[in-house]
Amino acid sequence: MGAMEAALAEPHRLDSARDAALRVIANVRLAVSGEPAVVERAVVALLAEGHVLVEDVPGVGKTTLARALARSLDCSFARIQLTPDVLPSDVTGVSVFDQRTSEFAFRPGPVFANVVLADELNRASPRTQSALLECMQERQVTVDGVARPLAAPFFVIATQNPIEQDGTFPLPEAQLDRFALRLALGYPEAGAEARMLADQTAPEGSPLESLAAVADAAELVAAVHACRSVHVAPSLHDYVVALCGATRSDARLALGASPRAGVTLVRLARAHALIQGRDHVLPDDVKELAPDALAHRLLPAAGAPADVASVVEELLARVPVPL
Repeated sequence: MGAMEAALAEPHRLDSARDAALRVIANVRLAVSGEPAVVERAVVALLAEGHVLVEDVPGVGKTTLARALARSLDCSFARIQLTPDVLPSDVTGVSVFDQRTSEFAFRPGPVFANVVLADELNRASPRTQSALLECMQERQVTVDGVARPLAAPFFVIATQNPIEQDGTFPLPEAQLDRFALRLALGYPEAGAEARMLADQTAPEGSPLESLAAVADAAELVAAVHACRSVHVAPSLHDYVVALCGATRSDARLALGASPRAGVTLVRLARAHALIQGRDHVLPDDVKELAPDALAHRLLPAAGAPADVASVVEELLARVPVPL
């Protein structure tokens, strides 16, 4: 394709990608009550080639969100119910000796699905949690010295309960840094909760069970590639660097945002701009996503308030926005 043809095709690619994303968002919202922005941000992370940690109290729909997203995509899905006795090989796969061939055969684990629900991730042992690090960052699994690539798209949506701590293992900073966004559904408003009660107790069953796929793997991969072409001005790169740098120099934080956090924030901003119907990123895209993209990567300093999200909000108000 020549330069002229590519220029003409680009708007069509972006429109097709946005259409697929909006279809998925609308479909998931049929089954998920609560804050509508959470569904959109989960899809933003998907288009940005990131992963999502949903952290909230029991019963607000964390698992429903993951299942609704998987049902909306015509892709393979696997659920890992994590407990302390789940082994790394239960997640990644294992080589098993085949007596018929006298050779070892690899049996892939659930991470070889396109969409992986890691339910109650903080109940897994540190060894099992670390098994996801290579998968989430490098999109491959190394077993017995052999690296096996994961299929595209590959999206992990993990859940954890921040209230109950007995029998759990807090996620290390290296694991948290692999998540593009940390989201919370929260309790739905009274009207939304009433509709949820009616839907969940309807004779025909819950809306989740009747969800059909509205996009396939090929459309999703094309949308991911389209996101990469959304324009980011050099001044916005400088803005993200300044924002991340501000977290590293703030006395209230013992650990600031990593360079990976900045890269992820730019990718998220691109996906957000695409869903909004733009072919370029605005500072508002960065500002809207920064709290959910950065707060879980930061550690408060000793004696400082633990609410790092408010620190991010304050830094967003302080760091100069490019014109």
